Amino acid sequence: LLKLLGINFNTIPVLDLNLKNSHKIISDRSFSNNPKIVSEIGDFVIKKLHENKCISIIKHIPGHGRAKSDSHLTLPVVGKSLNFLKKNDFLPFKNKKSLLAMTAHILYKKIDNKYCATHSHKIIQIIRRDIGFKNLLITDDISMKALKYSLSLNTKLAFSAGCDLVLHCNGDLKQMKKVAKNSPLLSEFVIKKTSQIIKKLS
Repeated sequence: LLKLLGINFNTIPVLDLNLKNSHKIISDRSFSNNPKIVSEIGDFVIKKLHENKCISIIKHIPGHGRAKSDSHLTLPVVGKSLNFLKKNDFLPFKNKKSLLAMTAHILYKKIDNKYCATHSHKIIQIIRRDIGFKNLLITDDISMKALKYSLSLNTKLAFSAGCDLVLHCNGDLKQMKKVAKNSPLLSEFVIKKTSQIIKKLS
């Protein structure tokens, strides 16, 4: 259906876990509370999207399912250890063939007690090294209220942490200009990966 409508990007699959006692913001967007099931269905969705010349954007890396609040409104804090998260929440994202991944505005306080994943160099390194995501890393909406700094600083921090692209969604032109002003020139890595996306779509 997306192909028939001329749509060639979709921000799926959602690889977050659907966990009891967590916020309903993920809910039935998730495939399961079982990391292995989520991973397997995620692989299938990515494969089928690519076969139909549609680009997947896995989210919310490295895992939003354990959040007890809505990151559109406030910053969720997750207190689980790195070892636990690797075996559970982070597992569905491991070694995915998606060409893009969207970050989670989540504070994993036992990994980085200052910065949420979108702004955390430590978390981005885990995404790159341990989870094994090697393609374009895009932020969740940079204007969401989970991010506590100014829009300009939120944008700068995302790039400094290692995000490749910043996503801005609310359509406010003044805000869009601020994001653009505080974004760097496209890197060779972004240009290379964008070329791979164009090739996949052609």
